[in-house]
Amino acid sequence: MLKIFTTQLSSYFKRIGEKEEFNLEDGARILAQAAIGEGNIYIYGVNEMQAVMYEATQSAEPLAHAKSLELNDISRLTSVDRVLIVTRFSTDEKAVQVAHTLLEQGIPFVSIGAIPKEVQGDSIHELADVHINTYLLQPLIPDDSGERFGFPALMTTLYAYYGLSFTLKEIMDENE
Repeated sequence: MLKIFTTQLSSYFKRIGEKEEFNLEDGARILAQAAIGEGNIYIYGVNEMQAVMYEATQSAEPLAHAKSLELNDISRLTSVDRVLIVTRFSTDEKAVQVAHTLLEQGIPFVSIGAIPKEVQGDSIHELADVHINTYLLQPLIPDDSGERFGFPALMTTLYAYYGLSFTLKEIMDENE
């Protein structure tokens, strides 16, 4: 099963790397505006995606100028700040709520999450300045009864985050 999981997961990484290349670059440029200027990059993670927020703020290699974003902090953001919203699906209600608040305040933001095939209602992929699709809509491994398991949403999102982070680092290095 691990071999199937690894093969399937590798295909998602490849898809993100190939299909989201320009969005990763554009997203990094938006975040760089805060890092190069006098702002901060705030990370908002929905549910398990808070791990991306911790990776960006407290890991061995934190993202430059990154801070965690709590819902009660949104009103304190300024026009020089930027936000990264990470969620399993682009239609997550909490993520969409944060996106609408950021739009009302005129704060540019980037989002990461899978876009469902049929979107009903709002989706951050339509609201964000740049959205990075993780493409992961279902678990990867089928069992004997036809059910599926192994839903590595955090892993695909972290892969996209690292693509964004590496590109941001390149931009920052070029700007020095």
